[in-house]
Amino acid sequence: MKKILSMILVLALATVMVACGSKPAASTNEATPAETASEAAAPAPEAIPAPAEVTKIVLLVSGSLGDKSFHDSSQAGMDMIKEKYGDKVEIKTIEMGSDKTKFIPTLEDVSDEDWNVIVTGTFHMKEPVEEVAPLYPDKTYVLFDTAVDYEGIDGLNNVYSITYKQNEAGFLAGAFAAQMTTMTEIENINPDKKIGFLGAMDIPVVNDFLVGYIEGAKYIDEEMKVDISYIDSYSDAAKGKELALIQYQNQSVDIGFNVAGRAGLGQIEAANEANAYAIGVDSDQAALFADSPEKAARIFTSALKRVDNSLLRAADMYFEGTLPLGKVEEIGLENNGVGLATYDPATSVVPQAVVDKVEDLKKQVIEGTIVVPSAIGMDSDTLSAIKASVQ
Repeated sequence: MKKILSMILVLALATVMVACGSKPAASTNEATPAETASEAAAPAPEAIPAPAEVTKIVLLVSGSLGDKSFHDSSQAGMDMIKEKYGDKVEIKTIEMGSDKTKFIPTLEDVSDEDWNVIVTGTFHMKEPVEEVAPLYPDKTYVLFDTAVDYEGIDGLNNVYSITYKQNEAGFLAGAFAAQMTTMTEIENINPDKKIGFLGAMDIPVVNDFLVGYIEGAKYIDEEMKVDISYIDSYSDAAKGKELALIQYQNQSVDIGFNVAGRAGLGQIEAANEANAYAIGVDSDQAALFADSPEKAARIFTSALKRVDNSLLRAADMYFEGTLPLGKVEEIGLENNGVGLATYDPATSVVPQAVVDKVEDLKKQVIEGTIVVPSAIGMDSDTLSAIKASVQ
């Protein structure tokens, strides 16, 4: 009803303006051919809403917390915002679960309420934000791990999109795994040059990790092989465990990398059962399993997608008045948007030489000496060839 009344009022106001002889203001922000669509759509700095006395920020989780991975990292970001800004902010988290039919109604509901900043993420929320955000131009939307179509859809100059260079994190994970997988002095490491990859779905954002993982492994050893499986789910941990056990028990994999959210927890279960090893994703999963030390010991490291850091960074820019609305930003190793979890020298079996090599590679990626290919925008033939190169 609110939307219908709003549309009627807008139409009535437009009619009055025309009757009074009003002329539309000439555009002062016309894009030149060299400008990108997102730059042309970006509002002038003064269009960014000034922070309220108490800024209300809500996080819509397109799933559920407790995945010890991606969604929990977004909640950690909200906690960091609250810790830094204290009484200047009011925060709330809404878990929408896996029923995608609830995503648009929930986004509409919070947009109707008095939240100043609405935060949400994953590719599942791209179309809902594209549909709802133009109806609420006075709201600020932060969309992470995907980007809206600024070029094809009008009215998205109140949306800031964040994407991540997960291929860079994958590269470091692959270089790490390729070094560790032949260190037979470590318990249950075999001499085979073979590592594993367990993806949630065969989609670009997951394959971006994979492409980096393959390139990192081959950078260390051109003969490295990678066993690749997809769960076809972000939530089915039982299937994740089943596929990971096949890799560990039947395919000579001793180190597997999961990029599968909650479903990837099945790999950690499998590693514990098979006395093998895992590389976590998104969050430092070894730290998150601190209450299960036997499982934590099976996680050598984790490829971090620092959703937490990126949300705090977005909040900082919002309060500074520099949040680049109407644009997408891609963040990577250079601005601490991705990385590898650190190692505890007191408990880790990871040799210092491996730590030093990974750190050197990280520096080379940041400096541009090493350029990691990305699956985002990659054609299917090229992707297939990369996968085939490690079979």
